[in-house]
Amino acid sequence: MSFAGISTFLGFMKGFNILLVFLFGFFTCLAQQDVDNSSSKFYGDEFKITELSSKDDVMKQFASMPVADSLNLQFKTKVKEVCKVKGCWMIVELPEGEQAMVRFKDYGFFMPADILEKEVVLNGLAFVEEMSVGDQQHYAKDGGKTEEEIAKITTPKRTYSFEATGVLVPN
Repeated sequence: MSFAGISTFLGFMKGFNILLVFLFGFFTCLAQQDVDNSSSKFYGDEFKITELSSKDDVMKQFASMPVADSLNLQFKTKVKEVCKVKGCWMIVELPEGEQAMVRFKDYGFFMPADILEKEVVLNGLAFVEEMSVGDQQHYAKDGGKTEEEIAKITTPKRTYSFEATGVLVPN
């Protein structure tokens, strides 16, 4: 093979390698989702992220939902509070300063206390309920509220709730 032939071959290989790097990067980007499951941990049932609702969409659905109605969905949100007793519930962020109380299906799993302010993906059932004074006080006590704060709870409250079958927490 002549020098010109080798030079042409090496030029072709250089272009081919650049193309391979570009295609690898392109397909890697296509395969990624909003949440990287490989570096995350599931609590409860593992699930595939199918269609993440935005927090704004979830808030609109909660606001228009009558008490005792429900909706299956997945959404990504930030953890604002976790039960200090054993991680048996958590409160997550919604738009406009609202929050949702998350409990876990059949108390089948619990959440670690060190996930405050982390983004999580919830999978399960969203619903609206009217929470009794007794239940509000119980959750306030589990959340570490003072006796004075607990005593101020005197009326039932419309709450946004979620029964999670699974929660995905990024590492």
